[in-house]
Amino acid sequence: VQLQASGGGSVQPGGSLRLSCAPSTGIFWFNVMGWYRQAPGKQRELVATITDNENINYAYSVRGRFTISRDYAKNTIDLQMNSLKSEDTAIYYCNVRRSGFDYWGQGTLVTVSS
Repeated sequence: VQLQASGGGSVQPGGSLRLSCAPSTGIFWFNVMGWYRQAPGKQRELVATITDNENINYAYSVRGRFTISRDYAKNTIDLQMNSLKSEDTAIYYCNVRRSGFDYWGQGTLVTVSS
């Protein structure tokens, strides 16, 4: 399984970005899909996940600002990020899981700075 992430970039505080992750297989194939991030000097952390039965989980720091969704027509896992803060600066990684196996995308950089 290959994952292609896109949508990263630079934005000012308070701005918005939308990340998309396109798996090489159908998204219906996965049990859990999500986004993680790793800031400089920090460990990778969970941002948001969505399961095959639509259970959604967000990190406390992004609740109310980020929205994870699946687009079956486009076959993507998307992360809408609003009201971005400087502390959201990180490399964002797409992750999918099936039968206990994890697959990771290459990461896309998000920089929030004035």
